[in-house]
Amino acid sequence: MQRNARSLVKKAAGLAALLALAVFLLPKAHASVDKTYEQLKLIVDILDYIKENYVEEVQSKDLIYGAARGMVGTLDPFSQFMDPELHKDVKTETEGQFGGLGIRIGMREEWLTVITPLPGTPAYKVGVLPQDRIVKIEDESTKGLGLSDAVKKLRGKPGTPVKLQVARNLAAEDKPEWTMKDFSIVREVIKIQSVQSRMLQDKTGYVRIIEFSAQTTEETGAALEKLKKAGATSMVLDLRNNPGGLLTAAVDVASYFLGDSKLIVYTQGRRTENKQEFRSSSKAQYGGIPMVVLVNGGSASGSEIVTGALQDHKRAVIVGEKTFGKASVQSVIPLPDGSGLRLTVAKYYTPSGRGIMRDEKKGTGGIMPDILVPVTRETEAKLQQQADEVYEPGRDPKSVIKKESQVQDSALERALELLRAREVLSHLNVTDG
Repeated sequence: MQRNARSLVKKAAGLAALLALAVFLLPKAHASVDKTYEQLKLIVDILDYIKENYVEEVQSKDLIYGAARGMVGTLDPFSQFMDPELHKDVKTETEGQFGGLGIRIGMREEWLTVITPLPGTPAYKVGVLPQDRIVKIEDESTKGLGLSDAVKKLRGKPGTPVKLQVARNLAAEDKPEWTMKDFSIVREVIKIQSVQSRMLQDKTGYVRIIEFSAQTTEETGAALEKLKKAGATSMVLDLRNNPGGLLTAAVDVASYFLGDSKLIVYTQGRRTENKQEFRSSSKAQYGGIPMVVLVNGGSASGSEIVTGALQDHKRAVIVGEKTFGKASVQSVIPLPDGSGLRLTVAKYYTPSGRGIMRDEKKGTGGIMPDILVPVTRETEAKLQQQADEVYEPGRDPKSVIKKESQVQDSALERALELLRAREVLSHLNVTDG
């Protein structure tokens, strides 16, 4: 029995030695293929060295957050690490309300750039324009400033002012002419009004979608129904300066005009679950109404999804200027400490397979309208101001700019001309011979 016991002990010891050897060798074999974990040790070493030797005491969390921002910053302009405060703001924003100046920002040529101001917000009222470059916040340069840090500086307590200096290009992109403008803007709680609508001349309904939020589908449906009851026989869908938002809301809006389960957009990424097709419903509620879509350089992401789908399916005429060119899909991933990661997981493509993501080096990207209607920056600023409406109990909304001081909206006028021409042509009797 003792001999058998000793034999079992020897066998067990031998097996343990083999297992120990395997455990020792396997990481080395794996490391020869993938040095990720070895490289991660470099980050830990730097963290320890800073903690022990930096001239002032530093919090570990600040260093780790800084490393996370730097890591994500190597990817693309739209991926972003968000600390808990910013992550909370982003969640609030997609639900339809947030605090700040009322602008959507991104990075362009390493400068903090306005994608668009939101109508009725403080930035909008003082005349901040899409593609303005924010060069200073409170007299501090924004060169190299990350998106998350910029958002922190721009947002604050309602009622407090913030000073901005912006660079505005007054000429063509290939021969820029920059001028500096200073703004002092008072922060407000920003309540997003997703949809505006009204009747225009010749029984034409007008729907303006400011961005695609959680309320957009319902608000758009209500606006379309109201216009239908008012007798609208044609439609202008205004997506100018619409920076995008929720992908599902953009798909829902396109579905109002596209039926037969048509492809609206598809996404493609590295992972299988990021390869998805989004189709319209079997029947479009407003599939037969003639329509024109208005776009410009501030139209991005979700507005480009709607525009691309309607253009590819020849459902609408697109009028205005080339769109921004943001065709990436971000997932917002909550992290255990309340922070979050906004990560580009796929790119989206129009039904015909067009990839419209802008390429700064090649100068490509965006959707080119069917009919190009250029607008100067000065006119765009005035149009933006006069689109702001005043609401009074018992009265229809009216522009804050008096009628005699308003400028002509050439893109909207062109849209109305096209719809009038279509109406006239449809009544012509055409015969051969």
